[in-house]
Amino acid sequence: MHSPDEMRDLGRALARLLRPGDLVMLTGELGAGKTTLTRGLGEGLGVRGAVTSPTFVIARVHPSLTGGPALVHVDAYRLGGGLDEMEDLDLDVSLPDSVVVVEWGDGKVEELTDDRLHVVIDRVVGATDDDRREVTLTGVGARWQGVDLAAR
Repeated sequence: MHSPDEMRDLGRALARLLRPGDLVMLTGELGAGKTTLTRGLGEGLGVRGAVTSPTFVIARVHPSLTGGPALVHVDAYRLGGGLDEMEDLDLDVSLPDSVVVVEWGDGKVEELTDDRLHVVIDRVVGATDDDRREVTLTGVGARWQGVDLAAR
């Protein structure tokens, strides 16, 4: 990825693969592009409302405008208690009918479901500008078996 627009385009492309009940975990340092990717997911899913970082509200629900799944966007950065703290958000209730995207969810949300899409965004280091990112997609569980994550 060379720009925020390409990251948003990736989100729109990934949205075509997502269905109700999917959990997407986003990992990357501050400013890596997690929210930009989620904005693209929201556009691809056709949800209502501007997708912005939910850092201070922890979670935002964006209902579908197209009859598809809602997007539940969670920022778990300030949650240190793992699944116990996450349970207060009732994500297990939202998950079957929604696409749940969790930023900073490593070690906190894996127990919600055996199936998840893990997206890792790394800044490219070396002789390059600061906007380049490398994105690694890993499908975990039976839901993602046979899904071609390279064909976005």
